[in-house]
Amino acid sequence: MTTPGEQPVEGLPGLDPRWSRFLTVPDASGEARRWHVLDNGVEPTEGTLLCVHGNPTWSYLWRRFLSEAAPGWRVVAVDQLGMGWSTRRAPARRLDDRVDDLGRLTEALGITGRTVLAAHDWGGLVGLGWVLEHREQVAGVVLTNTAVFQPLDQPFSALIRLARNPALRQLVCVQTPTFVRGAAALSRPPLDREVRRALAGPYADPSERAAIGDFVADVPLERDHPSRAAMERVAEGVRGLDVPALVLWGGRDPVFTDLHLHDLLDRLPHADVHRYGRASHLVTEDVPETATTAWRWIGEKVSTDGPETFERPAQQVDRTAIWAPITARATESGSAPAVVELHDGVVSTTSFAELEQGITDLALGLSDFGVRRGDRVAVLVTPGVGLTTAVFACWRVGAVVVVADAGLGVRGMAHALRSARPDHVIGIPKAVAALDALRVPGRRVVAGHLPAPLGLALRHPATVASLTARGAVLREHGTQLPSLGDTDEDVAVFFTSGATGPAKGVVYRAAQLQGQVARLAGLYAGDRDDAWVAAFPLFSLYGPAMGTAAAVPDMDPTRAGTLTAAALADAAAAVDGRVVFASPAALRNVVATAAALTDGQRASLARVRVLMSAGAPVPVGLLRRVQELVPNADLHTPYGMTEVLPVADITLPGIEAAGQGDGVCVGCPVPGVTIRLAPLDALGRATGELTTTAGVTGEILVEADHRKQRYDRLWATERASSRDAGHHRTGDVGHLDDEGRLWVEGRLVHVLSTADGPLTPVGVEQRVETLPEVVSAAVVGVGPAGTQQVVVVVVPAAAVSVRRPLAAGELAAAVRGVAGVEVAAVLAVPRLPVDIRHNSKIDRAAVSAWASQVLSGQRAGRLA
Repeated sequence: MTTPGEQPVEGLPGLDPRWSRFLTVPDASGEARRWHVLDNGVEPTEGTLLCVHGNPTWSYLWRRFLSEAAPGWRVVAVDQLGMGWSTRRAPARRLDDRVDDLGRLTEALGITGRTVLAAHDWGGLVGLGWVLEHREQVAGVVLTNTAVFQPLDQPFSALIRLARNPALRQLVCVQTPTFVRGAAALSRPPLDREVRRALAGPYADPSERAAIGDFVADVPLERDHPSRAAMERVAEGVRGLDVPALVLWGGRDPVFTDLHLHDLLDRLPHADVHRYGRASHLVTEDVPETATTAWRWIGEKVSTDGPETFERPAQQVDRTAIWAPITARATESGSAPAVVELHDGVVSTTSFAELEQGITDLALGLSDFGVRRGDRVAVLVTPGVGLTTAVFACWRVGAVVVVADAGLGVRGMAHALRSARPDHVIGIPKAVAALDALRVPGRRVVAGHLPAPLGLALRHPATVASLTARGAVLREHGTQLPSLGDTDEDVAVFFTSGATGPAKGVVYRAAQLQGQVARLAGLYAGDRDDAWVAAFPLFSLYGPAMGTAAAVPDMDPTRAGTLTAAALADAAAAVDGRVVFASPAALRNVVATAAALTDGQRASLARVRVLMSAGAPVPVGLLRRVQELVPNADLHTPYGMTEVLPVADITLPGIEAAGQGDGVCVGCPVPGVTIRLAPLDALGRATGELTTTAGVTGEILVEADHRKQRYDRLWATERASSRDAGHHRTGDVGHLDDEGRLWVEGRLVHVLSTADGPLTPVGVEQRVETLPEVVSAAVVGVGPAGTQQVVVVVVPAAAVSVRRPLAAGELAAAVRGVAGVEVAAVLAVPRLPVDIRHNSKIDRAAVSAWASQVLSGQRAGRLA
């Protein structure tokens, strides 16, 4: 044990010095080596968590895993020889040496029985080497930003390659603390100063940093490197590792990139994964809840009689049903329009026969190109026949379509695509040209005209045109597409809007996608002659999926507010459109530009039978103005989300009949959907027993067979959202009324935790927005949970000074007079930040942070 006065970890944030322990263990040469470990000393009734750090960290990296240890679990975090507070005078260690060192240490510590490995950085390679030699006692592995293999033909971190240069290695790694400080500096936002000091603490002097340089030199990047064979042995051995595995990954790591994550998952295909898109190399520091997640996972996958699954098993399903309506229409009425695009006054029409042949030929070409069943194909194509053809062609070959629409913005799309990691990408030229800079993997296929210079820069990639031509030749020679059978498999990864954080990938299987289409058709599509007008990219696919035409208006698909009344009317006229979908932001501009409509355009809109708007609350006043443009249409505001659509539905008369309430009335559940609430506790957390009792405010849960299969590579998020068997926790809050109608009151993360209890924001916002001098409002909380103060941020109808955000006295008094709750402050801004996709959802988190800065006297920038 530690001798008196020998306590190097005293006073470090988050670390209990009682865990610190020194012991002496002979190495393979028989030389006694002094080790330092952090050990909670629990007599293992459940098992041991063995934590192995990399370079240049130490056991401090695992402090939260110790402090949050599950009952009955011993946690041992080691300082590898030459690192941390272990002996610094050991000779340079190779990979084989470190694996042997670790085995001798665990034997000395008496670590036997059920053991779970947790490892980071090159500790992953060392730890997994130990796992392969102690397979009989290993019950699971938890890996964070690590690698077990580095191909000779793939790039590795320029930072590490630079540091491995013999001339620089001594300077960067040993003589100066550059390498030590650099590891902690990768985190964004920056780590707390005291934490950075703690991470660097053992390496204050050059004499204490020799092993850092040795570790860098032992990275086996060359074919003849002394540790190359050992790395390859471990890497191949991992393929046979059938214990539960969890990978917690920082997506912004410049050292261990998504290439290494992909390699890990190739070797551990059964692993559960949570990829934190905004975290970097030190993911356990950037995301402190990784410790909680790891212990929850251990409790479910290791500490039980068998791994618990939250995924529904695959079922028998007719995969051809996804494209059967297109095939049927091509056979029965091939000349009927399938997809109509309008752009700059030009109307382009593709018939069902042409669409069917285009899909078949491209599918054959993709198969010949190497796209296989289960491959992921990102489709970055503008809405229209190109998007429809590419998506359905991918489904014909059994591929999984990854759809990251341009409405996410460049950064959002980059995050989405890197997280989904496609095997192939079909994209318009400018999208494909940006993929390398965005670090998006996948073989490239260009959709559209490829200028010669761009083709040269992209090394002459395949094109949709060339693959379609190749497919046509194969079809004429009798080549058939592969049979997909009747097994229900993944078919699509869609992405959420990212309005409350990074966009999340949502995986659908064939049965769920078919269920979604069937419910939408049952609710809104009277028959196949009810053509769709889709002012939102993904909805352009629903018309052909139902065997009806779809028109894409002339607008910028990344900016919903660019849809004009004339463009909507022209799209409806082009297909005699009877069903329209447009977001609230799009409808606002439609109403604003209605004065320019001709009599003929008004007549086209008068033939619309159903108009839907969703993505954000739709004000009744806006719907009434829209009704004037589509006088014969039923106006619907369906409620749903990427994870399950539709959930509930209501018409304008239904909204008017419901009257004023606390929140937005979204109607009754659609057939096949059950809604339950998880009541809020005093701090605004959804902790109560599920209920359908009227008037109880809580998180909205949805039970439906067409809900998502899972979140993609977001194990913790999926576990949280599906912890109630058969349900999806939406993250929205609301209540049911006596008529069984659902009222949405906001997002769970936006619930204010006041001294009087939880307060949902939407009802207050609605009351404030009844004021004629207010265009829009956001209600946020400022201060600590339990005592948050209510702040109302408004966009006044009159001009407002950016430099003076406090609302004028009369306006502030009017807001307080209608709010219905005590308001601490009223602020005024020219505009509120909204999501990129729908241009409608208010970013209340950004509003809250800004309001906190303003009210605390800090200098705050522009809000939007």
